[in-house]
Amino acid sequence: MEPIHWFMVLWITLSLMIFQNSSNVEGRYHFHKRNKSSPAPSPEAGEPVAPSTPSLSPPPLPNVPSDPYPEDPGNNSSGSSDCVFNVMNYGAVGDGSADDTAAFRAAWKEACAVESGVVFAPADYSFKITSTIFSGPCQPGLVFQVDGILMPPEGPQTWPKGDSQKQWLVFYRLDQMTFTGSGTIEGNGQKWWDLPCKPHRGPNGSTLPGPCDSPALIRFFMSNNLVVKGLRIQNSPQFHMKFDGCEGVQIEKLSISSPKLSPNTDGIHIENTKSVGIYDSMISNGDDCISIGTGCANVDIRGVTCGPSHGISIGSLGVHNSQACVSNITVRDAIIRESDNGVRIKTWQGGTGCVSAIVFENIQMENVMNCLLVDQYYCLSKACRNETSAVYVTDLTYRNIKGTYDVRRPPIHFACSDTVACTNITLSEVELYPHEGELMDDPFCWNAYGTQETATIPPIDCLRDGEPESVAEVSQYTC
Repeated sequence: MEPIHWFMVLWITLSLMIFQNSSNVEGRYHFHKRNKSSPAPSPEAGEPVAPSTPSLSPPPLPNVPSDPYPEDPGNNSSGSSDCVFNVMNYGAVGDGSADDTAAFRAAWKEACAVESGVVFAPADYSFKITSTIFSGPCQPGLVFQVDGILMPPEGPQTWPKGDSQKQWLVFYRLDQMTFTGSGTIEGNGQKWWDLPCKPHRGPNGSTLPGPCDSPALIRFFMSNNLVVKGLRIQNSPQFHMKFDGCEGVQIEKLSISSPKLSPNTDGIHIENTKSVGIYDSMISNGDDCISIGTGCANVDIRGVTCGPSHGISIGSLGVHNSQACVSNITVRDAIIRESDNGVRIKTWQGGTGCVSAIVFENIQMENVMNCLLVDQYYCLSKACRNETSAVYVTDLTYRNIKGTYDVRRPPIHFACSDTVACTNITLSEVELYPHEGELMDDPFCWNAYGTQETATIPPIDCLRDGEPESVAEVSQYTC
């Protein structure tokens, strides 16, 4: 055979060997060709995957907690900043003195028009804005994120004359909105609390007549599918946060605070609002930690620490002979401390309607007056008349409620209407001991019917068994 033929045979043999070697490697490690834009396929269980640079691979990192604010624009490196509307880019100064209202309104207008828009108030700035209604409808997924400090003008003297003195921030006609951030909503409430028309703030501790409007700090009105989380809200002139005419509300990890003697500073107030969750929050203030008004149903409250305060209240209900309906309210895993009331239901004489399916469970009391209270004779003066009708209170459960009470008031007080008895009250594992001293009065009941599943401490002998012999026409009290 001529030399050229030997050369061709050798070249073909070497080529076949290289091809076979290559096929074996590819079959073993499943290398795939893909476009740069397509994601790498996930390996199937049990299949080894060849690292791209085996000799340079770092050791695996330990697990770390997830970012508590994954939507924080400050962490945004994905190029989606087109949806973030930083108020600084709209002329906000953020020095705590300049009026930044126009910047917030402009940022809101643009964020409202895009899906998942973010109104962003960055950290390390203090923004002052006047009373504003942030109105929808907006595109879904809107976020109002405050990482700095947001506050109103300080006191009634600096409040713009044309602005409402009943509310400051209002969110209206919104759906799928989140109000969040690591910042503070500062209410600057002191000068409002000191008005002489406020309780005991006049000369020599008097209360003077006259106009006494004070703004609620944050109000959500006629809105659905809301999330409020992570914020510090403090020193409101009046209610810290109100929800009216809303459905689908989740509130979590809030810190709400104002001084113990700040008047009418309810932490969270809801009315005509359904499907509400309030979770893992701390509230201390001068009125109710959480107050639940008429028209509320399906409210779940868990993991709330409350006090000093006036406790967690349903009511007041039935004022001016009105109808009030509240149902399916659950308060669980709560702590109430140093408060004038624990868990309370308060109704005016003369009302109609019904409070039903209420559960208070796993609650720790620490030096609380009126730990368990039903008051159907609620009145703000001595001039209230006796009335024959009342809001019907039924299906109340108090389970695993333990701790200490302030002996100035009996720990259990069920004062039900003369004509419309409270029915189906259940007590189980209720153990309440004096914080200091000895019990001055026994638990009190009036026209209250129910059962004790376990012995109650202190003993409650006034709760009547079964049902009342004569019940008023319940149909007029149902909702």
